[in-house]
Order: sequence, then structure tokens, then C-alpha cells
Amino acid sequence: MAILSDLGTEILVPACAIVGIVFSVVQWILVSRVKLSPERHSLSNSSKNGTAEYLIEEEEGLNDHSVVQKCAEIQKAISEGATSFLYTEYQYVGIFMVAFAILIFVFLGSVEGFSTKSQPCLYNKGEMCKPALANAIFSTISFLLGGLTSLLSGFLGMKIATYANARTTLEARKGVGKAFITAFRSGAVMGFLLAANGLLVLYIAINLFQIYYGDDWEGLYEAITGYGLGGSSMALFGRVGGGIYTKAADVGADLVGKVERGIPEDDPRNPAVIADNVGDNVGDIAGMGADLFGSYAESSCAALVVASISSFGINHEMTAMFYPLIISSIGILVCLITTLFATDFFEIKAVKEIEPALKKQLIISTILMTAGIAFVSWIALPSSFTIFNFGSQKVVKNWQLFLCVGVGLWAGLIIGFVTEYYTSNTYSPVQDVADSCRTGAATNVIFGLALGYKSVIIPIFAIAVSIFVSFSFAAMYGIAVAALGMLSTIATGLAIDAYGPISDNAGGIAEMAGMSHRIRERTDALDAAGNTTAAIGKGFAIGSAALVSLALFGAFVSRAAISTVDVLTPKVFIGLLVGAMLPYWFSAMTMKSVGSAALKMVEEVRRQFNTIPGLMEGTAKPDYATCVKISTDASIKEMIPPGALVMLTPLIVGTLLGVETLAGVLAGSLVSGVQIAISASNTGGAWDNAKKYIEAGVSEHAKGLGPKDRTHTRQL
Repeated sequence: MAILSDLGTEILVPACAIVGIVFSVVQWILVSRVKLSPERHSLSNSSKNGTAEYLIEEEEGLNDHSVVQKCAEIQKAISEGATSFLYTEYQYVGIFMVAFAILIFVFLGSVEGFSTKSQPCLYNKGEMCKPALANAIFSTISFLLGGLTSLLSGFLGMKIATYANARTTLEARKGVGKAFITAFRSGAVMGFLLAANGLLVLYIAINLFQIYYGDDWEGLYEAITGYGLGGSSMALFGRVGGGIYTKAADVGADLVGKVERGIPEDDPRNPAVIADNVGDNVGDIAGMGADLFGSYAESSCAALVVASISSFGINHEMTAMFYPLIISSIGILVCLITTLFATDFFEIKAVKEIEPALKKQLIISTILMTAGIAFVSWIALPSSFTIFNFGSQKVVKNWQLFLCVGVGLWAGLIIGFVTEYYTSNTYSPVQDVADSCRTGAATNVIFGLALGYKSVIIPIFAIAVSIFVSFSFAAMYGIAVAALGMLSTIATGLAIDAYGPISDNAGGIAEMAGMSHRIRERTDALDAAGNTTAAIGKGFAIGSAALVSLALFGAFVSRAAISTVDVLTPKVFIGLLVGAMLPYWFSAMTMKSVGSAALKMVEEVRRQFNTIPGLMEGTAKPDYATCVKISTDASIKEMIPPGALVMLTPLIVGTLLGVETLAGVLAGSLVSGVQIAISASNTGGAWDNAKKYIEAGVSEHAKGLGPKDRTHTRQL
């Protein structure tokens, strides 16, 4: 019997979610105090630091009303571009969501011929479960709920980021510490909103569904799995569409502006500069937010569905059943305390303190969460219980489940640190990539690819160890809660991740508004740390996705009544080969899409430079809207085929070739996809930071790589 009562659980979970929402609102209010309107400080009414801040601005000529006005105009253009893109994307995604919801309803309902009669439970023998038609209806509803929550998460993240970018730029006038706090608080708004909303919607859905399902927990939690599917499906389109948008704009802006014309990054004369900054928000903010929400929802649902056919569900132990949700609840409180270390307890005073401060966020949250998991495992779980394990019940102790969650949590930290090592210009791997530019672009490409491949080794071992430990202790439920452990500090992880694009936008706005070189140096320092944190966020997403995929694969194998997946069987081996190929096919489609869109962008930017008189001299304005439209149209059009490939492959393979071949396809794509994802993510992050390492010239080594003719930067 758990120490925490059922009533305590019913209060704890929604209360923590509400605390997370309130905290995000407080952070948003603090960010909104930075005004995007020209105003002079009143010396008589200034606070302790007001006079000093005013004098700094007066000295550097930064209190010019026109500069603030320009920042506001640029911020408005970026926000409108991002909002317009997401509205267009969501119209197409909405059509898909409805179509796929109908497909789910038809597939699930037709299993028993849309029967309205109760049926024997599949796992809890001797009990009667709700009819197939009811399961089809509720699974479809939960799918739509998950999809809508995912879209909302991405949209809110984008709105917050575009609200904060210019404010971060203006705060950079007062010092790097002020700008850091503004950017990080804005990231925290997104992180806490996503974590809290995801938890609250799932909790409410479970309680509403229970009104109909009553004691049929097996049927209830099988229907709830649609929530995870909806979240991950929408995340797929958000990630692909946003990724195509941001990279097409990035390539077009840099190739013509920096390489051909020799103008600075984010120069207002570059026609693609607004599209580039919009891309940071729709790709790295909205896309990543939806992506991590998808992993979070899937891991929660995978754990709940396994628990429902274990002793928790069979004996109707609600507190133990809600163990995954309680972990997420405590995670919100832990992340809240962790955030205060960055924004209130310690102050950033120098550029070199930025990256360590972000790294401390990961360490502090992991240490505090370890204690939180131990406490939750003690109060929410019986000392001994059974977990479903492929047709049998495995006896598990509460301390074993604590280790399962803990190993996932610490594996996430290891993946984060390894990602930082391979993508930060503080360490030798990125410096070696920068140094390779001495002999041309070819060696740079070779070194960058080698770095990405090498960076796979330790994360894969970390994931492998966590799988072995968690499966040994608690079978597939252990793997599901290990994934949840990795995502238990999702609020902090997203705050760190969103901080990067916000800082990147802040630097772009500073350049476009014509602010001083000193301001741009500060925003570039924030951005360089942001590139690393973005890679860390992707590492967390990839690692957790691997664990979640395995847990869902186990649920599929159990539900399909497959006792073993024998690779020597031709059907299975064929599936493995095809599955391992799918990530390459998917990557080829997305890369070709980016290339095609970038080609159009380059041609348009060249056309404007060649045909608009006075553009290079700065006396004429470029046509930003055309470049934004090129990225929008290309990403909307090109995101559909990769999405269809992922969504339809399991349906086609399962229908035509059977469940054994489908099991092989799922296993092959999981193993192959993880490797490609880690290597590609880290290679890109390393190249980006190697470029900034040379441009900044902050060390003697970097100064030696930055000749007067910009050759090395062009190669990157």
C-alpha cells in the first residue's frame, strides 16, 4: 500500500501543473517589463541601478529613440512572419489530423465490427471490458487532444520567443547579464507552459474518460495512448516543416549575403534576413517544443498502458498507477527551483560565465530530481508489486523502479554533456573543425562528419546501459519510466533550448537596428552558448525518443501476441533491412526539400541585389516578404511526403506483410534512426560554432584562423 493517498494524488498532480503555469506567467510578466517603446529614465524616480543604467546608455548613445523604434519594427516583422507561417502550416496539419483521426476510428472500430457489446478483457481474464466502438471513439478523441496540445505548445513557444527577442537586444545595452536573464526567463515561460499544459490535459482526459470506463482500466489507458500518438504526429510535421523553413532561409541568407557580397550576418540589406530570423522561431522553437511534447506524451502513455495490465491496474491502485504523472509533477517543482539559480540566486557578469551557468542548470536539476524521484518512489509505490512482462507478471520492488527512472535521468545528463563537448567551441573537437579550414572546405567537411560519427559512441552506450538496467528491473515499464526520467526535467531542458534561438534573434535585431559593435558582441556570446544548448536539447529529444520507441515497440509486440522477434526469419530480416533504410529515405527527402527551397532563396536574393538600385549602399529597402513567402511555400509543400512516409509505412507493411515484418521494420528504423539523428545534430552544431569561433577571434588560436580575407569563415 502506498503512503500517499489517492486524494493526495488527485490534489498533487493538478496543483503542480497549475504552479508551473503560474510560474510561467510570472516569468512572462518580468520579461514584459522591458518596454519596446522609446522612453527616457526619470533620474528622480530611478531605482538603485536606474541612474547608472541611464548614464551607460547616454555614454554609448544608445538611448536614441530611433534605435528602440527599429527594434520594435523588426520584432513585429519577425512575429508576423512566424505567426503567418504557423497558421498556414496548421491549416494543412489540421486536415491531416482529421483524416488520420478518421483512419484510427475505422481501424480500431472494425476490429470487432463496430460492436457495441462488452467484450472479455484481453489481459485481465474473467473481467468484461468496454466495447470496441467505445475504444475507437475515445482513442480518436485522445488522439485529437494530443495533436491540439502539441500544436498549442509549439504556437505558444513561438509567440513567447518573438515577444522576447527584441527585449533581449535592448537589455544587452545594460550588460550581458541582463540580456541573459531576459532570454532565459523567456525560455522558461515556454518550458513550464509546455510541461504543465501537457500534464494537466493528460490528467483531465484520464479523469473524464474514467466517468465512462469506470473500473475498466485496461480499456481506459489503451484509449489514452492516442494522446501520445497525436502529440508525436503533430510534432513530426512541426519539426519537418519548421526545419525546411529555417534551413532554406539560413542557406539563402548566408550564401549570398556573407559569402558572395561580404556583408555581415543579419545585415538589414540582406533580403532573406527576416526569413532567417523567422525560421529560428518556427523551427528551433515551435518545432522543438512540439517534438519534446510528443516524446513526453508518448513516454507517459506507454508507462500508463503497461501499468494498467500490471498489479497497479488490476488492483485499481490509483496512486501507484499515476506514478508517471507524479514524477512529471515533481519535475515541475524541481525545475522551478533550478530556474531561480539562473535568474535570481546568481548573476552573470561576464561572457565566459554564460555556458557554465547553463551547464549548472542541467547538473542542479538532475541532482534535485534524483532526490525527488527517490521521495516519489517511496511515497507513491507499494514496497513490492508486479509488472506485466510479455504474458507474465514480474515481481518488482519500489527501489528498483527508482533506479529505472534514475538511470534514464542520468543518461540524459551524460548525453547533454557529451553533446556540449562535441558542439561547444570551448573544447578541442570544434576547434579542430575550425583548424581544418586552413586547407579548404573539403577537409572541413571531412572533420565535421567525423566529429558527428564519433559523437554517437558515448550517447549510444548511455542509452544501452539505461535500457539494460531498466528492462532487467521492470521490463518494458522500466524502459518507459526511464524515458520519463530523461524528460522529467523537460521544463529546464526546454528553457535552455529556447534560450538559443531567442539569443540568435536578439543578435540579428541588434545588427539590423544598427546598434553598436559592443552590443553585437554580447548577443553573439549569448548566441554561441545558445547553439550548444540547442544541440543539447536535440540530444535529450533523441535519447528520450529512443527509449520511448522501444517501450512502444514492446507494447506493440505484446498487443500483437508476438512471443519472439526472430531475425533469422526471412520476413523479420526483410523488415529490419527496410526499417534501417527508412531514416535515410526520410533524411534524403528533407535534405532535398531544403536544397530546392534554398536554391529558390539564393536566386531571389541574388535577383534583388542585382536589380534593386541602392540596395548594397543601404539607400533602398529589400523585399523581405518575397523571401518569407518562398520559405513558407516550400516548407508547407515539402513537409507532406516525409510525414506521409512515416505515418503510412506501418499501416501498409502491417496490412500487406503482417506483424512479424512490421516488427522488423520498427526495430530497424529505431536502431538506424538514433545513430543518424545524433551524428547529424552534432555535426551541424559543431560547424555552426566553429564558424562563430573563427569570427569572434576570442583566443590566439581563433585569431590565427581569422585572416583578413574571410576565407575560413566562407568554408564553414
